[in-house]
Amino acid sequence: MDDSFYIEVGVFQKNHIGERICGDVFLSRKVKEENRTIVVLSDGMGHGVKANMLATLTATMAVNFTVEHKDVHKIAEIIMNTLPVCSERKISYSTFTILDIEDNGQTTIINYDNPDAIIMRGEEVFLPEWHTITLDSEPNKDKEIKACTFKAQKEDRVVILTDGITQSGLGKGRYLLGFGWENTRDLVKAKVLENSEISATKLASVIVNRAHTNDEYQSKDDISSVVVYYREPRKLLLCSGPPFDKSKDDYLAEKVKNFNGKRILSGGTTVDIIARKLDIEVKDTLEFNDPDLPPISQMEGIDLVTEGILTLSKVTGILEKHNERTELGNGPADKIVRLLLESDEINLCIGTAINVAHQDPNLPVELEIRRSVAKKIASLLENKFLKEVKLKFI
Repeated sequence: MDDSFYIEVGVFQKNHIGERICGDVFLSRKVKEENRTIVVLSDGMGHGVKANMLATLTATMAVNFTVEHKDVHKIAEIIMNTLPVCSERKISYSTFTILDIEDNGQTTIINYDNPDAIIMRGEEVFLPEWHTITLDSEPNKDKEIKACTFKAQKEDRVVILTDGITQSGLGKGRYLLGFGWENTRDLVKAKVLENSEISATKLASVIVNRAHTNDEYQSKDDISSVVVYYREPRKLLLCSGPPFDKSKDDYLAEKVKNFNGKRILSGGTTVDIIARKLDIEVKDTLEFNDPDLPPISQMEGIDLVTEGILTLSKVTGILEKHNERTELGNGPADKIVRLLLESDEINLCIGTAINVAHQDPNLPVELEIRRSVAKKIASLLENKFLKEVKLKFI
C-alpha cells in the first residue's frame, strides 16, 4: 500500500446477558510479506462457551484459508465443508464475514449469514456490486454466500456486524422487528457526518452501545461490530540524544524541520542542537505535573519538549503496564505515551554520542541506557500496540 494509506481496525463487543464469554469472535492478521490485512467476524450459534468455540473454529479457519487462497469460491467451499452442521435444522453452527485487504486497497468481502457490510465512501454510503456464490458440494448444496470486491479509497470505512445489532430491540417497543440494517446504516452515516475523523473503535462502540440500549441493557444476543477505516497515517518523530558525530547535527536538524507529522524532542542536548540549528527559542515552563521528572519546555513547531533518559525510561514503564483501563496523567512521560498511541507510523531517531563518563569499556553494558530504552520502546510499540516503527541510530 502506498505510504500514505493506513488501515485502522476497531472492534467493540457485548456479551449475551449473564454470559462471561462472547459467542462472537473477531480475529485479524497482517500478512507482512504481502502487505495484506485480513479481518474476520464470526457468530457462533447460541451463546456462551459453546458458541465461542464454534465461532473461534470458524474465524481461525477463515483467517488461515484467506491467507493461503485468493479464490473466493474456494475459501467459502472449504470453510462450509469443514464446519459442523446442526443435524435437525441443517444449518451451519456459525456465520462469518471475511475482509481481505490487499496492498493497493483492493478489498474483498465474503459474507455468510451475517448482516451485509455497511460501506462508507467519505460521508456517503457506497454500494459495491455483490454477487452470490451458490455452493454445489454436499452437505452444503445450494447454500449461498455473498461476495464483493472493490478498490478502497482514503476515508472509506467498512462496518461489519453480527445480527445482535440488527435484531436488537426485537419484539417490543419501537423496533418490533428489530433495529434492522437500514437503521444501522443511518446511524453509521449520521456519526460519520457528525465527526468525519471518528476512529474505528469509537464508531464500533457507538453501534454496539446503540444495540445494547435497544435491548434495554439486557442483551438477548452477543453484539459485535468491527470497523475498518482507510485513512491518512498519523506520523510521529521522536528524537533523543546527540548524534555520535557532530557533523550529523545538520542531518538531525533537517530531519526535524522537514518531518510531516508530530515531533517530540527528548533530552537537553538534542533540544540545544535543534534550537541552535533552526534558530528556535526554548521557553522553560514550571509545569511540575510529575514529581519524578523535570517539567516540559516549549519550542515553536515542536509538539513536545522533555528531558531525556529519565522521561523515556518512565515511558517504557507506562507502555509495559498499559491496558484498556489505563488513565494517562499530564506528566511529560504520559504526554509522550499519549502521542505515541495516537500515532500509526513512529520514527525514533536516537543519537549515539556516549557520555564521557561512560567510556570505560569495563563498565556494564547497562550504561548504554538510551540505546536499550529506545529498543524497548520500539519493541513494545510494534508487538503490543501493532504500530509501524522505524528505529534509526545516528
